[in-house]
Amino acid sequence: MFNITPVVRALLILNVIAYLITAVSPSVLELYGLHSFLSDLFNPIQLLTHMFLHGGFSHIFSNMIGLIVFGPMLERYWGPKRFTFFYFFCGLGAALLFSGVNYYEMSAVYEAVRDYRAAPTPDGFSAFITEHAGAYYDQMAQFIDSYQAQPTNPDYVQGSLRIVNKLFGQQVDQPMVGASGAIFGVLMAFGLLFPNTELFLLFPPIPIKAKYFVIFYGAFEIYSGLYQQAGDNVAHFAHIGGMLFAYILVKYWNSQRKTFY
Repeated sequence: MFNITPVVRALLILNVIAYLITAVSPSVLELYGLHSFLSDLFNPIQLLTHMFLHGGFSHIFSNMIGLIVFGPMLERYWGPKRFTFFYFFCGLGAALLFSGVNYYEMSAVYEAVRDYRAAPTPDGFSAFITEHAGAYYDQMAQFIDSYQAQPTNPDYVQGSLRIVNKLFGQQVDQPMVGASGAIFGVLMAFGLLFPNTELFLLFPPIPIKAKYFVIFYGAFEIYSGLYQQAGDNVAHFAHIGGMLFAYILVKYWNSQRKTFY
């Protein structure tokens, strides 16, 4: 059905093998998924290894379908070496943009944690929960009321510190995994190089030119990243990063066409 090229085949096999390993040993996700720069679990190698890990079957299935559908045409156009470089360039670029945005967002939380550790008070605890863990406020309401009533009680002071540290850890230690950044880079390159190729969508079942599909998807990811809804655990800025780095590299290569061979 698909005329799969050598590099695409190798990437497909590596991703499937990594998925099977994580199915047997889920701790691999914690070790090699990409953690925040602020996390004690961060390791530079995760900038690469996260690209081969996935959080579930639907996650890897959608990414590998994208690779199989759009990757071979790019590999045949560029050749194996250039396509391989492009794939990892986009994946690393996606990881860096995601990590940069994550660092910016988490830095504010880290500052709030540090300030609270230095001077724990009931009002400070209530403000921290409201600003940085609003989804947990109702669960904490009784504790907050008790803490307000006994502000110097060491049990409540230490309890509040444990809660703050735990909530921060839950946010900063959550790993990002998946080949989505590289795949979105592949999608962007396909739209740039083959803009008038018609893609037939399943939902809705209509044909659409690749350039319009890429524009729509890019706009959707930017909107989703800027206005991320509670409970949305999709790394939208990784997708944006993959598309952005793909755009830069394709435009650069197109400006250097004399080096193509």
